[in-house]
Amino acid sequence: MGETVRFILDGEQVEAEMGVTIWEVANGRGLKIPHLCHKPAPGYRPDGNCRACMVEIEGERTLAASCIREPSEGMVVRTANPRATQARRMVMELLLADQPDREAAHDRSSHLWDMAGAQGVSDSRFPALEKERIPLLDDSHVAMRVNLDACIQCGLCVRACREVQVNDVIGMSGRGHDAYPTFDLADPMGDSTCVACGECVQACPTGALMPASVLDEAQQGDSRDYDSETKSVCPFCGVGCQVSVKVKDGRVKHVEGVNGPANEGRLCVKGRFGFDYIHHPHRLTVPLIRREDAPEKGLNVDPSNPWTHFREATWEEALDRAAHGLADLRSFYGGTSVAGFGSAKCTNEEAYLFQKFIRQGFGHNNVDHCTRLCHASSVAALMENVGSGAVTASFNEIENADLAIVIGANPTENHPVAATFFKQFTKRGGQLVVMDPRGQALKRHAAFMLQFRPGTDVALLNAIMNVIVEEKLYDRQYIEGFTEGFFEFREHIRAFTPERMNELCGISAETIRAVARAYAGASRAMIFWGMGVSQHVHGTDNARCLISLALLCGHVGRPGTGLHPLRGQNNVQGASDAGLIPHVMPDYQSVTDPEVRALFRHIWRGTEISENPGLTVVEIMDRVYRGEIKGMYILGENPAMSDPDVEHARKALAQLDHLVVQDIFLTETANFADVILPASAFPEKRGTVTNTNRQVQMARKALDAPGQAREDWEILVQMARRVGLDWDYDDPREVFDEMKMSMRSLHHITWKRLATESAVAYPCSGPDDPGRSVVFADGFPRRAGRARFAPARVTPPAEMPDDRFPMVLTTGRQLEHWHTGSMTRRASVLDAMEPEANCSLHPSTLRSLGVEPGGLVRLTTRRGSLVVMARADRAVAPDMVFLPFAYVEAAANILTNPALDPFGKIPEFKYSAVRVEKADAAPVAAE
Repeated sequence: MGETVRFILDGEQVEAEMGVTIWEVANGRGLKIPHLCHKPAPGYRPDGNCRACMVEIEGERTLAASCIREPSEGMVVRTANPRATQARRMVMELLLADQPDREAAHDRSSHLWDMAGAQGVSDSRFPALEKERIPLLDDSHVAMRVNLDACIQCGLCVRACREVQVNDVIGMSGRGHDAYPTFDLADPMGDSTCVACGECVQACPTGALMPASVLDEAQQGDSRDYDSETKSVCPFCGVGCQVSVKVKDGRVKHVEGVNGPANEGRLCVKGRFGFDYIHHPHRLTVPLIRREDAPEKGLNVDPSNPWTHFREATWEEALDRAAHGLADLRSFYGGTSVAGFGSAKCTNEEAYLFQKFIRQGFGHNNVDHCTRLCHASSVAALMENVGSGAVTASFNEIENADLAIVIGANPTENHPVAATFFKQFTKRGGQLVVMDPRGQALKRHAAFMLQFRPGTDVALLNAIMNVIVEEKLYDRQYIEGFTEGFFEFREHIRAFTPERMNELCGISAETIRAVARAYAGASRAMIFWGMGVSQHVHGTDNARCLISLALLCGHVGRPGTGLHPLRGQNNVQGASDAGLIPHVMPDYQSVTDPEVRALFRHIWRGTEISENPGLTVVEIMDRVYRGEIKGMYILGENPAMSDPDVEHARKALAQLDHLVVQDIFLTETANFADVILPASAFPEKRGTVTNTNRQVQMARKALDAPGQAREDWEILVQMARRVGLDWDYDDPREVFDEMKMSMRSLHHITWKRLATESAVAYPCSGPDDPGRSVVFADGFPRRAGRARFAPARVTPPAEMPDDRFPMVLTTGRQLEHWHTGSMTRRASVLDAMEPEANCSLHPSTLRSLGVEPGGLVRLTTRRGSLVVMARADRAVAPDMVFLPFAYVEAAANILTNPALDPFGKIPEFKYSAVRVEKADAAPVAAE
């Protein structure tokens, strides 16, 4: 506790910390002072403009707004005397004068009505505003409604947009009674640059801004009209936002953000408005078995009418058919004839059970999941050089940094809530360095924007490190105390001068030197990266460079420093921790270590673990294609969309003797299945998940799964018993307890703690410790506690542009869509906002092709060809095309290169040589 002050509050002496307000002190003692323009939540500063929280201070002529007034030594404050009480009642009456009657209110349970009721005010004696001065309803946005007849000009929506989410879309226009929020100063909400984060909706105290799902046709509703409210975790990206799920009549009515450690109440468009995918009519509700007279396997099943290819089955029949089909292959061909793909969208317990199912049931390690397709190279480099595959600091640590590098990532689209902290960091004066071949929204917040040539990450990063080494800007003491290999690294890096590397990466030597000096000169700096770094054949080398850069300057192990690969799916960190990786057991314990195998032999009651590292996602699919793997169990993954050179993967899936798919929709992969098992969506299950910050959180069941769909862990247990395993789990908690037997990362993290606490980060030092945000202050989990410098040479992409394929194709996500689109394209708001497959090209490129924005282009690589609508985007270089990968009708992975990074075994999704033509050109066969 810092310095304190003593003052008198309603006749009692109170001691409070310096810097807190009278309202905060009173609220902490149970006194309920009204508030409207003040939102007691992280990121919101008090404004004091509504005057609903007025209190009397002895010796002062006027009343004071308690939300902005700090107490001083000896001050005497009265909150409940007649003068203060009457003033607050008057404020409420004046505000209610311009409101619709409560029965006709847009939100009959709004915070405004609560505050008025607390003051004994139910109506107003003052005349209402003239009707002709009231702005019309704005229903132009698909997700939100603007009813300014309920606006009290509190400014919360402006602060929510400008200061919390830092999107700067909402402002105030007009004067006096005619002052109202406007969007981009003039546009209706639907035509503005609003990204639909919904922060303004959650902040509004009156119902002037509301989610459309809560309102009827008359724009009336009740935000508290729900049957149940469940605190859980968002099912989308790896940020791990905590949410409150409101359910009415068995359906999710709306979702709000909860003050969790990662999101502090904030959400993005997917987390707030992408919830109704679980109610889509395409949901799998009964087990399905492929009909014997069905056509050949392929992408030819209508998800709304699968009955021409599949028939309904009982759970007993489907489980028997699914399990016995895999067991028969094991008996006839051996265990290695069966492989498994697990899911990063399931819980930690389900990931653990799935890898155990394959390893214990089939005697090998050929089990993997989507980490192979996103951050496998990052994990490989971190394990090799740091000794741990997780982040060294949470992204929230940026609040303690002076400088941050964001490279190969687009947080405003892929991790929007994390991006709010990055943007707030720059508003406080922090320096942001953005490095990416494609421009992005963070550019306007950046001190440096380095838009380098695709595939030249190593050249750029080595040049930055060359400056630090040659100018002796490195941290000598840190290097001597915590690292090894520096002298060899120093000799290696001297060849990569900024002048030489400029020719490769396209960034001027002057800019490279400025960035190097800024990073080395910062007291505390962080590095964040995404799949733009990892999804290359040199992805591991890219990550090695970032690690070496941080080690050079001692920017690891202190508050405001660290290395953070932003994880893509909601539980990819947890699934990796749980062992859903072919070469390691849970907690990244190598399968080649006899002591590790002995540990699991004990825990798994005599099961022998193979000492041979398993095959990765792409390697498994190659073996399927060659006929060496004949059966697969795929849980919640969609390789028919997510694998590189996806036509190759689809041909492989079509020739499997037996494919079991467990999912919530008839995905593109499920089209190839022999048995489909209907699973539960994330809001329909319980278990633990681990976000990109290493924070373990509890996901809670908000409603039941539709029809006969079951939770994934239950299905896995039934499958295991049918292939001969003696599994007796009755609850996810029992699985969690077994995980703790082999996972040091879960030390001091218990199911009971997670059920009552917001989250616990690992490593955790005690039962009351919330866990460490920053790790490796005292050394690294490598030999002698030292991290390693790893030299990296410039390696070109696996294929380069030439006369036939002169441009570069890169792929990625869009804000509204996620993964392969199986969920987000079935979410009504998200699909309405971004309904059509598209690609982005520079305006000059479109002009040279003779294509208008919105016209069609044909993209062709050495693997295939597709036609897609083109948009003009100056963020894309003239020799590049950006293609999102969520659209089955223009599946990006038809085009991508399956060449693998030799270390991380990750495909090169981010670089393919491509030809772009006007779509009305003659059809081009795959080449």
